[in-house]
Amino acid sequence: MHCGGGGEIKTNIYIDGYNLYYGRLRRTAHKWLNIDALFRALLPKNTIHRIRYFTARAEARANDPGIPLRQAAYLRALATLPSVEIEYGSFLASPVRAPILRCDQYGKPVRVNGVLQVKSRPGGGVAMDWFYKSEEKGSDVNLAAHLLRDAFLGDCECAVIVSNDSDLLTPIRMAKHDCGIRIGVVTPRTGGSAQLRKLADFQRPIRTHLLASAQFPPTLTDAAGTIKKPVGWCAGGFQSEIYVRTT
Repeated sequence: MHCGGGGEIKTNIYIDGYNLYYGRLRRTAHKWLNIDALFRALLPKNTIHRIRYFTARAEARANDPGIPLRQAAYLRALATLPSVEIEYGSFLASPVRAPILRCDQYGKPVRVNGVLQVKSRPGGGVAMDWFYKSEEKGSDVNLAAHLLRDAFLGDCECAVIVSNDSDLLTPIRMAKHDCGIRIGVVTPRTGGSAQLRKLADFQRPIRTHLLASAQFPPTLTDAAGTIKKPVGWCAGGFQSEIYVRTT
């Protein structure tokens, strides 16, 4: 069932790129994802007007210097899709001092009654260390701003939000109630935000078979030349990217 009352309804897709990647793609063989093909398959009775993809350019890590190159290849592939518009936030890297967690023999953090346990110094007190933190800034704000602008300008009749971020509740509610557009939610993580699901007019899961059938070819071209699928993206392995969302 599509989200309109009759006929095909003009639909915009708003994708939180990192939310989608970490929630649904990271540990899979489906990272080379053609998002236009995916959402045309996911919403076959809707007219996809535009797809807005919100992301930020990632930084290299000492243990994985290829992160920016893989991302750049994927963003070039997305840019070959006429329906897709890429909107950029930014990353902020900084050192942070934080407690060191106790881990079990498998390297997993220890919890007691649901509470994470921290290491203690030999002389007492909490053991601390410096850590590298990379903060992705602006994507959720950019998504909210474009959603509201499109809604108020009548750019779509239906908006599909691809995110688990409950911080988007207020702009989504405004778009729905003040502009009268219908709202769909695609939650990358299993379950996702209960508040987003409650607000939505409809929901769609991202099934594995749809991801598998909506992949770019191994090579494609743009004005700059050949784009190749990153090495290692053919299997279900994952890279070591870590990010923190801030507004």
